[in-house]
Amino acid sequence: MGRGKIEIKRIEDRTNRQVTFSKRRTGLLKKAHELSILCDAQLGLIVFSSSGKMYEYSNPPSRSVFLPFTSTH
Repeated sequence: MGRGKIEIKRIEDRTNRQVTFSKRRTGLLKKAHELSILCDAQLGLIVFSSSGKMYEYSNPPSRSVFLPFTSTH
C-alpha cells in the first residue's frame, strides 16, 4: 500500500513547515549523494531554509559548489 498524494502548496503552520523542510532536506541530500555515487556524477546542491540558513552538498567534497563549472571530460 502506497502513501497518499498530498497537495503541493505552502504549508501555513510554521512548525509543520519547518518539520517538513527538515525531513525533505535530509531526503534530498541523501538522493544527491546516491546520484553522485551511482552515476559517477559531479554534483552540487544548495538549499536555503526560510530563515536563510544554507545547507550544501557537493561531490567531490573538495570542490566548492560556488566555483564555476569546468568540465573535465
